Amino acid sequence: MGQVTVSNLGKAYKQYTSRWSRLREWLMPFAGACHTNKWVLQDINFTIQPGEAVGIVGVNGAGKSTLLKLITGTTQPTTGSAQVTGRLAALLELGMGFHPDFTGRQNAIMSGHLLGMTSEEIAQRMPEIEAFAEIGEYIDAPVRVYSSGMQMRLAFSVATAKRPDILIVDEALSVGDSYFQHKSFDRIREFGQQGTTLLVVSHDKTAIQSICNRAILLDGGRVGKEGAPDVVMDYYNALLAERGNKTVRQLVDDQGRAQTVSGSGEAAIEDVGIFNEQGERLEVVNVGQPIQLNVDVLAKQALNELVVGYVIKDRFGQAVYGTNTHHLDDKVGAIDAGARLRYRFRFPANLGVGSYSISVALHREDSHIVHNYEWRDLAVVFSVINVDKSNFVGVSWLPPQMECKR
Repeated sequence: MGQVTVSNLGKAYKQYTSRWSRLREWLMPFAGACHTNKWVLQDINFTIQPGEAVGIVGVNGAGKSTLLKLITGTTQPTTGSAQVTGRLAALLELGMGFHPDFTGRQNAIMSGHLLGMTSEEIAQRMPEIEAFAEIGEYIDAPVRVYSSGMQMRLAFSVATAKRPDILIVDEALSVGDSYFQHKSFDRIREFGQQGTTLLVVSHDKTAIQSICNRAILLDGGRVGKEGAPDVVMDYYNALLAERGNKTVRQLVDDQGRAQTVSGSGEAAIEDVGIFNEQGERLEVVNVGQPIQLNVDVLAKQALNELVVGYVIKDRFGQAVYGTNTHHLDDKVGAIDAGARLRYRFRFPANLGVGSYSISVALHREDSHIVHNYEWRDLAVVFSVINVDKSNFVGVSWLPPQMECKR
């Protein structure tokens, strides 16, 4: 079984004022350092237990790729250590290790050897590698003529031809087509069910939340947040909107749920809830029942524009449906300070049985990323039950009209 233990890990790169200062340090090592350290990672600590699936998230430049290189051993740490037990397979940079003048088959053989497979194992698994990659006759063509997607297909097929103890996947999978992404994530999930330890780096919130049972946010080269994927991804989403003024905070509600709230505070959500046709607040909803989402807003400052949006999420934090008044072409213009508004969104609860939450946002233009007044996750939590509909599975109720001709 694979385990990853990262202890006080740090990575710094030397920065010289000129090439002559670099030469001087080489020739006269006892004369003192002529460089400064640029820290990419500092004080990183975490342990990934065997069979656990962990997602690494963070903005570009946060140190995600450097962390993976340190774990795989392709880069050496400046401080601390990264210990790995078990057979490791990693997909870091696209086509890493492929020689452009060799054929796909030749590169697959070399990569297989680097992964610790014998020549007999590679020969035995080559038909499966070819079948999974689905690149046809290109398997015997030079890799230099491959598209990025074809390189990804072959690299992933080789790396996962034999189930590893630890599988590390960087953003490389994002270049593949939709069909291969589905196919790849199915194999990743299958490995996870069989006990493989997974470490996934992705900006794809759905991928992190559907595959991982824990997530780690890197922020400025340090661990900014660690915990359940939905909590970490909500926090990360808020950070993206608030990188300028850092108004992100996490509250704990009466039921112990972590609720991410962010925004400039120019407008605030005073109350939010879902109601039936009689105006009664709901916590339990029947499949297909007409409901109304009420959002009460207070403008704390004069606003040039106000857009209100919401996202319905399933219990894994994955978006089921979302929209806002900008996309509904119903924007509100200038608003005076102190004004109060109530927004009503009416829709049928065409949802599957389960637990759901609603996130609400107040902002300008088409997205809260542009100018966020307030973003509130878990603003509403409710359950959907099936009282009078035929049995079905999934998160959406899409009753068909069926006919059969003989």
